[in-house]
Amino acid sequence: MTIISLFLSTNISFAQNEDEKLPDIIDYLKELSYPEFSGVVLLAKGDNVLFEKAYGYSSIEYEVKNTVNTLFNTASITKTMTAVAALQLVDKGLLDLDTPVGVYLPDYPNPIVRDSVTTYQLLTHTSGLNNFFVDESKNIGKLDIKEVKDYLPFFASKPLLFSPGSKYAYSAGGYIVLGVLIENLSGEDYHEYMDNHVFKTAGMENTVAVPLDSIMKNKASGYTSYFGESDNLSKNDTFLEFANPAGFYYSTTNDILRFFEALKDYRLISEKLTKKMMSPLVKGYYTNYGFGISVDKRWEQTIVGHTGGWYGVQCELMYFEKDEITTIILSNVDTSERKGMNKISNYIKHVLANKTIPNSN
Repeated sequence: MTIISLFLSTNISFAQNEDEKLPDIIDYLKELSYPEFSGVVLLAKGDNVLFEKAYGYSSIEYEVKNTVNTLFNTASITKTMTAVAALQLVDKGLLDLDTPVGVYLPDYPNPIVRDSVTTYQLLTHTSGLNNFFVDESKNIGKLDIKEVKDYLPFFASKPLLFSPGSKYAYSAGGYIVLGVLIENLSGEDYHEYMDNHVFKTAGMENTVAVPLDSIMKNKASGYTSYFGESDNLSKNDTFLEFANPAGFYYSTTNDILRFFEALKDYRLISEKLTKKMMSPLVKGYYTNYGFGISVDKRWEQTIVGHTGGWYGVQCELMYFEKDEITTIILSNVDTSERKGMNKISNYIKHVLANKTIPNSN
């Protein structure tokens, strides 16, 4: 079945095994073109890449095309990498999941955080710390951020959104605090720690921290439609200057695949912590989030991974547990829910889950 026949009717249902599903997905991806999508899509089983293709431009104004080696902003997929770094310290006995932050950061300005917020809550977005990037992005972009702790003044002294552990609220602030913990307990700069203990261990040779507006070979510029609200693309070079524990490392589809394979194979953290990381159970109630990773059980099979989005950035890492299929989508153009990366992601999910594919219009 090709994409031409796929959309002849409003809905098409599937009842296929894995071997029948993959050709449909690959045919669909082969038919994709710019401007429908700009970025790279990778489909793999284990470390065997079944399909990988680049679309669109890394620089629209200079007509430089994306390649499979282009570096893309990974936005919040970085949180999964930061979670692994923190859990490595748990494995080493340097960090305890249930010990309050103040034991490790006695000078943290908010006494409630010092006394009540735990590493477990930071990892699972149940700390009550706010998602400060949304409100402070333009202000942060004007500053010369040198270290992870330079982000703390934007949120560390503010009241919590709720009592620690009582609710779930996605929190960039929580992952900044994790980055500070990693630095204090390891004695290494956050980026040095990531290079030495996460990226090198996983064999990731093309994952780097660079400013958004830097000129670098193979780096994709981000173009924003303000998530579909504008018909025109604007180059994003004003929001957030540097990678941090909450997001914005640059990487390639192949490097992210190497990272996830190393995680699944227990080469980054212990089997016990890896399984706990990928559990969606939060103490006291259920969410679809584990330790720095989403665990989506709404489909026929569990999908583990993470998404990321910002102005000029959309990305997704998905692992379909039953079929053992990994898909990685990196894009340098943000779009609405029905276009670009989101449309590709929904197509793959519906095919692999034997669901009805929604109308493409």
